[in-house]
Amino acid sequence: MSLFRDDGIVLRTQKLGEADRIITLLTRGHGRVRAVARGVRRTKSKFGARLEPFSHVDVQFFARGSELIGRGLPLCTQSETIAPYGGGIVMDYARYTAGTAMLETAERFTDHEGEPAVQQYLLLVGALRTLARGEHAPHLVLDAFLLRSLAVNGYAPSFGDCARCGMPGPNRFFSVASGGSVCVDCRAPGSVVPSPQTLVLLGALLTGDWATADACEPRFVREGSGLVSAYLHWHLERGLRSLRYVEK
Repeated sequence: MSLFRDDGIVLRTQKLGEADRIITLLTRGHGRVRAVARGVRRTKSKFGARLEPFSHVDVQFFARGSELIGRGLPLCTQSETIAPYGGGIVMDYARYTAGTAMLETAERFTDHEGEPAVQQYLLLVGALRTLARGEHAPHLVLDAFLLRSLAVNGYAPSFGDCARCGMPGPNRFFSVASGGSVCVDCRAPGSVVPSPQTLVLLGALLTGDWATADACEPRFVREGSGLVSAYLHWHLERGLRSLRYVEK
């Protein structure tokens, strides 16, 4: 029997038996972890209130053997709140739907339990913090998170230079299958011609240029969200269920 301690974001919960839950977390040191939290569905459980989606928590696990991820699910025996991001998210529909899409994205990009994904974890913590504080429009925060998640997982799109031949940008065409902006010679069937302002916006979201992103017109924001969604769908091989509820 071994004890492990880590901090993480609660991604989702599932009912187990009459009073327990299976908690899925993205942790700093162990990547995605599923653990059983006993008794958390009881009305008077303060422990359970700390283990709700969007919560940033310090968690103690109890596992059989010397590894956290082994033959069975570990037990979540203790948790302390680091930041209750849910309080600033769940009361606003736009923030809630954007945040839910972030949690689903983080889970999809961490397929294997127990494998550290520190960059994805830090991205999620930063995005939820920004979303909870209302510093920027929720859909912009979501698109920035999606683009950066793609980038840290090896799928960074190009919004300037040609993704195939490297021809300096700006380039007119955008191809999801080719990796982003492409020149006229490299354009593939199915390429689209987005507005130049849309590509500038997406580049700003990827690099964190919030002054440019916040000043962008709504029509370019909507077009950009469509490109981000298509690009994410291509690389995940299926779309996010939660994206259909996001207000644009």
